[in-house]
Amino acid sequence: MLEISQLIAGYGNIKALKTVNLSVPKGTIVSLIGANGAGKTTTMKAIMGMVQPAAGQISFQGHNITGLAVHKVVNRGISLVPEGRSILAQMTVLENLEMGAYQRTDNAVQHDLEKVFARFPILAERRQQPGGTLSGGQQQMLAIGRALMARPKLLLLDEPSMGLAPLVVADIFKVIREINAEGTTILLVEQNVRQAIKIAHYAYVMETGRIVLHGPAAEIANDPRVMEAYLGGRKVC
Repeated sequence: MLEISQLIAGYGNIKALKTVNLSVPKGTIVSLIGANGAGKTTTMKAIMGMVQPAAGQISFQGHNITGLAVHKVVNRGISLVPEGRSILAQMTVLENLEMGAYQRTDNAVQHDLEKVFARFPILAERRQQPGGTLSGGQQQMLAIGRALMARPKLLLLDEPSMGLAPLVVADIFKVIREINAEGTTILLVEQNVRQAIKIAHYAYVMETGRIVLHGPAAEIANDPRVMEAYLGGRKVC
């Protein structure tokens, strides 16, 4: 579904990505793991058109989307749940969700809104509450719900567990599995490597702007280099 080939991108003279190659097959969860500053978020921003590549190509469903404006990328069927959530703090939960569907012209927006409320009942209870007053976990649910309101074929998740309590993290990853099981392909960036590998079909390891290791998630989980660097020397259970 998504193919990234020889991608170089960054900020001014700083090249955060150095000839990155990455593939996300339809129907899968692919995890992109690595330390802070490895280039994971820049990869997500390049896909979304928020960072303009210096070289390389990004293809989605066989079409070149390299450098497209963000709204055009969303129209193609890609949505991003950004690092830090980026909730519109002064707007209500309902208004935040409606913003996720602002480009849609079909008649199923209300249906999808009810699906989000069914998936996250706490959001239904607080639909008139300002988004900025929600807890961290509730804001993450809102960010995911907002992205789903665009009806994405590919959902990009950037650090969905950041700053959340362990029980909330478990709930978020359960939701990610459910979204994928319902047919949405997912590219997941996550520093919680144990969870990211456990949930994924395939995994990539990024270091200083380069993919240094990739393979089926089960194989990556048992690679001694990954176990030592990210898992405290222990296997993923």
